[in-house]
Amino acid sequence: MMIDKNDLKRGLKIAIFGICFGITAQQAVFAQSKEISWGQAQQQDKEWYASGEAQRIADNVLLYQHNNGGWYKNINMADKLTSAEKDKLRAQKSEEVGTTIDNGATHTQLNYLAKIYSATSEEKYKNAFLDGVDYLLEAQYENGGWPQFYPIKEGYYEHITYNDGAMIGVMNLLRDIAKEKPGYTFVDAKRKKKAQKAINKGLEVILATQVKVDGNLTIWCAQHDKDDFSPAKARAYELPSLSGKESAGIVEYLLKLKKPSEEVKKSIRSAVQWFDEHKVMGEKVVWIKDTSYVEGHDRVVVQDSDGGPLWGRFNDIKTGKPIFVGRDGIIKSHLADIEQERRVGYNYIDNYAEELLKREYPEWEKKY
Repeated sequence: MMIDKNDLKRGLKIAIFGICFGITAQQAVFAQSKEISWGQAQQQDKEWYASGEAQRIADNVLLYQHNNGGWYKNINMADKLTSAEKDKLRAQKSEEVGTTIDNGATHTQLNYLAKIYSATSEEKYKNAFLDGVDYLLEAQYENGGWPQFYPIKEGYYEHITYNDGAMIGVMNLLRDIAKEKPGYTFVDAKRKKKAQKAINKGLEVILATQVKVDGNLTIWCAQHDKDDFSPAKARAYELPSLSGKESAGIVEYLLKLKKPSEEVKKSIRSAVQWFDEHKVMGEKVVWIKDTSYVEGHDRVVVQDSDGGPLWGRFNDIKTGKPIFVGRDGIIKSHLADIEQERRVGYNYIDNYAEELLKREYPEWEKKY
């Protein structure tokens, strides 16, 4: 029987993979061949990142990276690309307008590349990672904040952006680098020092942008003016307000600080107090089937004695009550009052700070 050389190579590769990571040949074949989504690719066991599928996706990530080190948003990095699509991406690498930290862009790609490099030691992944880190460091404002897009895109994109975890996602990555967390020890000393400086400045602007009402610290807006730090408007339905989702992420970041200053402690406790005082109880969010809509379903808030806690994605700065704003930009008091397209397309109310109040903050408070 003739033995195909490619099959022999593949079998040897699988065997080595299995020996290195202590898994069976069947598991190795699965790891080498299984196709997964971009979201799933970021949450695999450590061993998977040495697989052929993991590296195929990593090579996509390199193709999508622009020459300035950043990435566009809302791209499925796990898609299989044709030769024509790859050529098009190579031709677009010099385009920089549109590289961003919005919707998880750039910092998620970098986290992925770090895992791939740790598993493979392939220099191309390390170099791409370092280029991306340089992009993030360059994009930071002198005051410590990060804009949504870099190079700067005029409009609300210039605001210091906490929305969708943009700035906190960057700071979590840079903190892992600065603290030499496992998987990031390959980063050179110069960049580690710059990363530490960046997160120090980032902390300063986090503390400076925490909104005060009647002299008392509350939480944060989803975006703040880059010059005067005031809560700022973005899209028509994203008005200056107090943001439940984004603020929970900010507090979770602060809770991880080693040896927090008294100012940081005050910031955390003030935010937690606001969350505790403004939680909505006796209600829950449910999805219902509704064939009168194209989507076939709707998202509604119903009364439930066991429901809660809930917080608004947007909350009135003065009252702290959830507000609901559709594309007309008009504030409503109930989710049902805005258009169905926004009800199903945007999460206006959820249990954003439940884990924070129930577990994360109490554990932190025991220490301090």
